[in-house]
This record gives sequence, structure tokens and C-alpha cells, in this order.
Amino acid sequence: MLREELVACCKALKLGASLVENSALVSAPTHEEFLLKILRLEMEYRELTRRNRLLKGAGFYNIKTLADYRFNDIKLPSGLEPHHLKDLSFVADKRNLILYGNVGTGKSHLATALGVEACNRGLEARFFRTAALVNRLTEAKKGGELSAFLKQLNKADLLICDEWGYVPLEREGAQLLFQVIADCYERRSVIITTNLEFSRWVNVFYDEQMTAALMDRLIHHSYLLIFDGPSWRMRNSLMRQPD
Repeated sequence: MLREELVACCKALKLGASLVENSALVSAPTHEEFLLKILRLEMEYRELTRRNRLLKGAGFYNIKTLADYRFNDIKLPSGLEPHHLKDLSFVADKRNLILYGNVGTGKSHLATALGVEACNRGLEARFFRTAALVNRLTEAKKGGELSAFLKQLNKADLLICDEWGYVPLEREGAQLLFQVIADCYERRSVIITTNLEFSRWVNVFYDEQMTAALMDRLIHHSYLLIFDGPSWRMRNSLMRQPD
């Protein structure tokens, strides 16, 4: 009976039922210290729940972290150091990252790891393969749900567009993607991974004016990271021949 009443009180006060469970595990010499320990556990539980919710909602294909990530084969622009990436100062400054290089050089790994770090810090990240994002936008428009989907995207602190330029876009899809990037301009950070140099972007979007406007918004507040090392997948492949 007492337990049920405690659970009811927690529910009324919008406290987790874990508070009741933790009360049996905590001991303290004073009532005040007991209450403090219980409240700290509740705060930790809520923080963990929030991080897990953000990670789940981000849409990562795989969870990657910055632990042991090697920056040896990445050319960073002047003034940008690995610790600036790890502390997510570029997100606070509303700056973009363009990760350019050959397939398999660690671009998607770094983009995902930065997104995971953002979630762990309580920020909202959204991860898409660019073609999949365009498909979602097109389907949302056809279904009359474009406005709602754009509102979801606008809540994010960090938008990650992986495999940018891998698939040519239809005109409507290109226009919708332009709208998303335009909405991000100076409001949230964008990370793009691509193996397509800037001069060839028009081959993906087909419209020179829209391509120029898109590049202008992305590049204005951005860092270009060049990945010029060998493919990680080839280097670590099980198919490698012995020396």
C-alpha cells in the first residue's frame, strides 16, 4: 500500500518510478543527504534517458565514437584543431563541416561520431544519407506532410547529410534539399560528407543558379576537411594478402 502511494506521488509530481526503486538502495545519515542522493539518481536517470532518446531519434546507421579516432590523414583548415571538433565548438558557432575525400577514408565515421557526441551532450542531431533525405522530403510533400517534416528538421542543432552527391537528384528533390539547407543557414550546423569536388555539384543539381546559391550558404560559415589517406576498409580488409 505504501509503495503504491509512493508511485502515485511520483507520477503526480512527474517523477520517475525509479525514485521508489532507488529508495531501497540508498542509505544516508540524515534525511537531507538521503533526499539529495535520491534526487541525484533521478537526475542521472533522466540524463541517460534523454541521451538514449536523442541517439535513437538521430537516425544513425551505426554508432561510432571519437575514441581512438585518428586525424593523421585529414588536412584540417588553418585554425581548426581536432579538439575544436571534439568539443563541438563549431556547433555552438553555427558553422558547417564539409568532409571531402575518397570512399572509405573515414568521412562517415567522423560525421557519425560527431553526431553521437552531440547527442551525448544533450544536443539534437539528425543523420541522413542525402538520397534518403531527398526521398523523405519528396514523399512528405506528396503526402501533404512537408511542413511537419521540415519543423522536425528545424528542431535539430546539427544536420548530417552523408554521401552528398552520390546520386543525381530530380529537380523537385534538389529544390526541396535547397530549402532544407537554406533553413539551416546561420541557424544550425550542417555536416556534409562527399567525394564530389565543388565544380561537379552542378551535375547533381542540374541548375547552375540553385547550385551556386546552395554552395554560397554552405560554404560561407564552413570548414573544409580533406581526407586524402588510403581507404580504411581496404587497409583493414580481411582480403589483404600476407606480406
